Amino acid sequence: HAAGGGAPTRGRCNRQRAGLPPFAHDGTERRIVRPQDPVEQKASYSGKKKDNTVKNVLLVNALLMILFLSNTYGGRVHDKPIADTTPYPLPAGSRLLQDLGFLAFTLPQVEILMPPKKPRGQELSLEQQRTNQALHQRRLRIEHVNSSVKRCRIVKDRIRLWKDGVRDLVMELCCALHNFRVRLTPWQAMV
Repeated sequence: HAAGGGAPTRGRCNRQRAGLPPFAHDGTERRIVRPQDPVEQKASYSGKKKDNTVKNVLLVNALLMILFLSNTYGGRVHDKPIADTTPYPLPAGSRLLQDLGFLAFTLPQVEILMPPKKPRGQELSLEQQRTNQALHQRRLRIEHVNSSVKRCRIVKDRIRLWKDGVRDLVMELCCALHNFRVRLTPWQAMV
């Protein structure tokens, strides 16, 4: 990774850059060319995007710097199984914002902040609605990070690179560029 902490760590812990809570994580998909191998086609087909994709999970800190980029998985894999196999570099006592795509995901000694689901046939109380709105406004910031990474057209458009590791390298570089932009012009922190 780049000197000065520009690039996120990949596939391993890095506790010294964990920062202060809250943190947030979310999955992002990138379209790929349809593989020729039927097994690869099935593994990369995303029903959500109705296309062949690859997927990563990003972990960001309160300053919206990308701290961690998960390994790359086929589009068929859901966000929670990716998060379950990822060693998050979070200190004990921190808080993690997530959406309902990570339902039942937990980390030891980390407080999970997630909007409560509406019970079937009932409505949420006014207090739960306000809590949902406050969490949504904070968690929405990671969606802005995802769109900042996809500012690079090579990540946003269908990637046509086939060589092993090149797609991952492209994603790492785009995450590093996001971190570089945030260092030059800091964004409003996720409070």
